[in-house]
Amino acid sequence: MASEEQTELDYRFTLANERTFLAWIRTALGLLAGGVAVHTLVEGFHIHGVRAAIAMSAIVLAVVLAVGAYAQWRKVERAMRAGERLPGNALIPVLAAGVALISAIAVVGVLSL
Repeated sequence: MASEEQTELDYRFTLANERTFLAWIRTALGLLAGGVAVHTLVEGFHIHGVRAAIAMSAIVLAVVLAVGAYAQWRKVERAMRAGERLPGNALIPVLAAGVALISAIAVVGVLSL
């Protein structure tokens, strides 16, 4: 029986999986840059700690997405090589919830002005 690494796939599927991984990494980098920018450039809000909460939430979400993107890329690659169904992607609800949380914190900060 051929090992996982020896099974040859249509290169288009592998490249599509890689493009998806890279899209998640770009999203994570955007969140990281946004978190750093908020921490560095945004003036403090009237409520103490809101700026730090926004920045840290964005940075933590970036780390979660980057790690999750790699794990998802590996799971999809394994499933394709084994001829199995592709696994679901838990990153989508994580990203949606994370952005909603960051937005809610930002709204609290802005409305406190």
